[in-house]
Amino acid sequence: MIIGKKEFRIGKRPYIMGILNVTPDSFSDGGQFYREGDISDVDKALAAVRDMLSQGADIIDVGGESTRPGHTKISVAEEIERTCFVIEAIKEHFDVPVSLDTYKSQVAQAGIMAGADMINDIWGLKYDEKMASLIAETGVACCLMHNRDNTNYYSLISDIKDDLNDSINIALDAGIAKDKIIIDPGLGFGKTYEQNVKVMHNLEKFNELGYPLLLGTSRKSLIGNMLELPVEEREEGTLATTVYGYMKGCSFFRVHNVKSNFRALKMVHGIMSSET
Repeated sequence: MIIGKKEFRIGKRPYIMGILNVTPDSFSDGGQFYREGDISDVDKALAAVRDMLSQGADIIDVGGESTRPGHTKISVAEEIERTCFVIEAIKEHFDVPVSLDTYKSQVAQAGIMAGADMINDIWGLKYDEKMASLIAETGVACCLMHNRDNTNYYSLISDIKDDLNDSINIALDAGIAKDKIIIDPGLGFGKTYEQNVKVMHNLEKFNELGYPLLLGTSRKSLIGNMLELPVEEREEGTLATTVYGYMKGCSFFRVHNVKSNFRALKMVHGIMSSET
């Protein structure tokens, strides 16, 4: 598949999406690239992008609104202000695909005009009915994440697959090309701890849907609950889920620490692809 100007050869090697949150309140890195007055610190953000690219990032994912549990929603105008000139700066200084983490079509439109190559929608095109047609018309790629406003499932894995299929059908019906779609099982969204563990254990079943799979577990509560550790001490747990996810068939990995995840993936890929 093509994202921006870059070809991603699915199944040939793993790819890393580096997280760049320009928010004051994200659960792990809130405030790091944000200063007083809802204005992103572009110089620090660009320095972070430079570091992530040198460490092996393939995509940069820019987010302007925290989606952690209990987060405060912000206006469209605020989200555009936080993200768009950061996207413009990244595209001006680096030749890298940029993903915009948003579920609002107006923000997505502004972000695409600023240079975003992909929309990462945590509601899988189900929050904003204009999102799918916008993505289709502009030709950008999209990541469709599974999400629910509750944790009530009849059969967890089958229900999640059905929900993702609904998102895929929304995309295809709107005219989004099949080779522009990535799916994400949504670890940490609309799921209890026990359900998140079960999703991890059954990751390979989501490959049956026929689309590249993105795994986003970095520093999440799944790891914190299992290891009984705070956010700042969840790196080893993240690496374990990354390696496990790759062995289960995931292609993309959305992470905070690019260097350690790149090295872990390079190691497991080298072992798995070696001739016996």
